[in-house]
Formats: sequence, structure tokens, C-alpha cells
Amino acid sequence: MVGVEQSMFSIILSVEFIMGNFGNGFIALVNCVDWVKRRKISSVDQILTALALSRIGMVWIFFLDWWVPVLYSNLWATVMIIRIIYSTYTVINHFSIWFATSLSIFYFLKIATFSNSVFLYLRWRIKIVISVTLMVSLVVLLLNIMVINLYIDICVDEYRGNLTDSSGLSRDVHFFILLSFTITVFTFIPFTVSLITFLLLIFSLWKHLKRMQHSAKGSKDTSTTAHVKALQTVIAFLLLYAIFFLSFLVQFLTSGFLNSNLIVFLTKAGGAAFPTGHSFVLILRNGKLRQASQSVLWWLRCKSQDSEPSGP
Repeated sequence: MVGVEQSMFSIILSVEFIMGNFGNGFIALVNCVDWVKRRKISSVDQILTALALSRIGMVWIFFLDWWVPVLYSNLWATVMIIRIIYSTYTVINHFSIWFATSLSIFYFLKIATFSNSVFLYLRWRIKIVISVTLMVSLVVLLLNIMVINLYIDICVDEYRGNLTDSSGLSRDVHFFILLSFTITVFTFIPFTVSLITFLLLIFSLWKHLKRMQHSAKGSKDTSTTAHVKALQTVIAFLLLYAIFFLSFLVQFLTSGFLNSNLIVFLTKAGGAAFPTGHSFVLILRNGKLRQASQSVLWWLRCKSQDSEPSGP
């Protein structure tokens, strides 16, 4: 049964890996090409490009984290490799979730409608707000790396005589519990910020939608349709982000049950769903990206028709 579960989730993670690279690579490519053509790039496109590149790194991390221990288990036996792996994962995961958080702040300040003076002040200084957010996140990243390396040093000192054991340092339950707790705590910070901003945005859009429907007597004009699509995008993002955070939370809460393969499979698949699934939400909901994807599909359709053999 374990072999069947492992094979099934290997296929799922491989599909998420392929789709994640394709979706995020497409976003980065479209924005970079547009940047070269126009010789300028908007703030939201800068965030989307950085987010896409960091998410490519994330899906690679999830993919390698799944396959490396299976194919090259000896790599986990050295302290240096463990330090490199977890430090790299910490950096890539950090930028991925904080760029997503910056995107949520950007959408909130751009789309939401509040008459509060603080909100209006932040809206007029949206670039500064995003810059300050990312600078603060660098302090959080530094603290995160220090804590991870501290845990590694503690475990090295405690189990120095057992570093070559077949289970490896990274498989130690004590270390895994500390690591899971740290990841959960540092992920909770940006997740909370995104949750607050998107709940406020949903509330603002819902109020605005109700006002428009009331004034238009239920008719669906262009503005109403746009706000409905915005609500759908926000909810999709929030659900995927919640799954991503819950995968870390479940991983921490079940750290003492490392032998439960099903839990490990589910947390890894759930974690990879966010950087993969949200890329396609962005493509479908962003006008420029959607138009570019339609152009690519049209080009592929024409190519496939041209390659078909003509009749007698």
C-alpha cells in the first residue's frame, strides 16, 4: 500500500513540478519580453516577475526534496549538505511567500475603496509601502536563517557520533519538530498580513458590488462584472495560500509521526499546490497574461493544423 501511495504522490508532485515551471516561467517570460519592448515595467509586473521566479525555485525545492532522499539518501548524511539544503529552502520559500504578500498588499491598496485617512495615505505611497515591506522581510529572513542554523548546530553537538547513521540528521524527530515549528512561525507572519489585507479587500469589493447592483437595479454592467472577477481572484488566492500554510501547520502538528507516509505525501503535495495553482489563476485573471496565453494557444493550433497532412 505504501508503494502505491508513493507512486501516486510521485506522479502528483511531478505534474505539479511541470505545471509550476510552465505557469511561472510563462509569467516571467511575458513580463520580461514586455519590459524589453516598452523599456519600462510597472510595479505590479515587477512583483509578478519576482514572484514567478521565486516560485520556480519553490517547485524545484519541493521536487528535489521529494526525490533526492529516495535516489541519493547518502547526501543527507553530511552536516554541510543539510545546512545548504535548509538554508536554500529558507531563502527561496521566504521570497516566494513575501512577494505573494507584497502582491496582496498592492491589490488591496489599488482596488479597495475606503475613506480612512491612513488608507488614503498608504495608497498614495504604495511603492514606498511595498519597498518597506520587502526591507522588513529581509530582517525576518536573517532571523530565520540564524534560527535554522542554530538548530542544526544544536543537533550536531547532540548527535555528533551518529551523523553517519542511515536515518541522517535531517530525519531526526527532534530536529524535524524544531524545523517544522520554525517554518510555521515564520510563514504565519506573511500569511496573517495577506489574510488581513484580502479580507479587507473582499469586504470592500462586496460593499462596492452591492452599491453598484442597487444603483443599477440588478443589471450586470462592465464594472459589476470586473468586481465579480476580482472577488473570484481574491478568494482563489486566499484558498491556495491557506492550503499552503496549513501544509506547514499539519507538518508541525504531526512531527512526532514521521512514519506516517500519507501525512508526508499530503503536506508536500499541498505545499506545492500554491506556487503551481496560483500561477494559472494569475494568468487567467491578468489581462496581459491572458491575452498572451491565448496568442500562444492560437499559434499552437495553427501549427498543429499546418502539420496535418493534406487530403488527396
